[in-house]
Amino acid sequence: MRFGSVLFLDVKKSSDSDLCNIMKWSLHTSDRTLSLPYGRKTEQMAIAPTPHKGNCGLCLVIDIVVGSVVISHRGCDYCRDAAVFIFRVHMPATLGRRTSSLKPWMTALIVTAVVLVLSIIIGLLVYFLAFDQKYYYYQTSFQIPSIEYNPEFSVEHSKIRTDLKQKVNNEIDQIFRRSSLNHYYIKSHVVTLRSSNDGLKTDVLLKFQFVSNNADTIKRQADNILHQKLILNDSFLKTDTSLPHLRDMNEAQAEHILNSCCGRGREFPSMERIAEGYPAKRADWPWQASLQMDGIHFCGASLISEEWLLTAAHCFDIYKNPKLWMASFGTTLSPPLMRRKIQSIIIHNNYATHKHDDDIAVVKLSTPVLFSNDVGRVCLPDDTFEVLPQSPVFVTGWGALKANGPFPNTLRQVEVEIISNDVCNQVHVYGGAVSSGMICAGFLTGKRDACEGDSGGPLVIAHDRNWYLIGIVSWGIDCGKENKPGLYTKVTCYRDWIKSKTNI
Repeated sequence: MRFGSVLFLDVKKSSDSDLCNIMKWSLHTSDRTLSLPYGRKTEQMAIAPTPHKGNCGLCLVIDIVVGSVVISHRGCDYCRDAAVFIFRVHMPATLGRRTSSLKPWMTALIVTAVVLVLSIIIGLLVYFLAFDQKYYYYQTSFQIPSIEYNPEFSVEHSKIRTDLKQKVNNEIDQIFRRSSLNHYYIKSHVVTLRSSNDGLKTDVLLKFQFVSNNADTIKRQADNILHQKLILNDSFLKTDTSLPHLRDMNEAQAEHILNSCCGRGREFPSMERIAEGYPAKRADWPWQASLQMDGIHFCGASLISEEWLLTAAHCFDIYKNPKLWMASFGTTLSPPLMRRKIQSIIIHNNYATHKHDDDIAVVKLSTPVLFSNDVGRVCLPDDTFEVLPQSPVFVTGWGALKANGPFPNTLRQVEVEIISNDVCNQVHVYGGAVSSGMICAGFLTGKRDACEGDSGGPLVIAHDRNWYLIGIVSWGIDCGKENKPGLYTKVTCYRDWIKSKTNI
């Protein structure tokens, strides 16, 4: 039977004349295709005949192409012999199934691909089950019946408050470090020390790290371990039965609390001296802010609470409208870690443009920031805080590296020394221009100094492992010039003014 130019043949039922006709037909058709059906499939063979005298009157040299395999047969006796040979070569004994073989390189490629896919799947499973660990935060409360409440407990960095917080943290640390949860426990943090009807109470934040599918189990274990140990060890901490034992807390809120303590920044005691400053590392100075207009850095500032910045009044000599300003946080100007609009600017009422006294201002953010490892507040000293000459201090900012130079994109830091006002008021230095409301810092030999663009930024000192803001970059002559160190607004002289405006 023929459909179009393709002829279908059942070899077993074909006569000699049929086969000869096939060969003759293949000489005249443009579609050299011979289809041999078996089972549910049809084997198609392209034939390229060459005429030759034979018993049937015309014998052929047949090139059969099946897939990519070419088989040639020369029929010299009977055309049927050629056709039967073709059939036997390409139709295996088990009819109804088509066989094929892959080349070795294809087999190797497939095996490699399968192994690779399985490796990726196994790797992902191992990662998510063993290494994809998350932080979990719980808040709990304790009674401390053996200690009476003291108003000093509410004063940040008071000795009695600091000592008791450390005692509570040490007690909780020992409980978990000696338990089966040692590998999951990170830290404890005393949030508050408060008075209650039952005496002194403390609220504590606990931080753990483990894979998410263990959350419920580990929370129960932590709860049991904590309170069983408190009973068995006769601890000074007692369970607060008025509240649930462990209360979940989301990460943003927890990190805000953990980083709410002021002055957490650069690690101690590493304070190497490098001439002319060097780039700051991430989170070294988390209170540093940039005051910008149209995305351009103008001045530095220091974060003193979730919503207040402290800076220099002269930054607003020309532009006083808060809507023109934006505060940026993070180590780099571009891209910034966080940005906030400015709600209000309060300049010291005694400040006069182009004068250096009372060069201080506070700036209120339109939206409070959430504290994190990268954004935090600096400590404010009380008005009795003393800084001695030659004390090492740090000044930070995005100011020019030299007079009239470009601003760097990455925050820079430089260590300088406190110079007494008596020295700075010498004739060859500033000749009496340094008032009691100013701090002189740098080196009489020059080189290391604040510069243009650093105005309003912080001058900080380390004290009891916390950083305190003692000065605000104010003025100077040139940058790093000999006998012309930097001058800073003395923060301790303005503590009452700051509190009156910010309640801090």
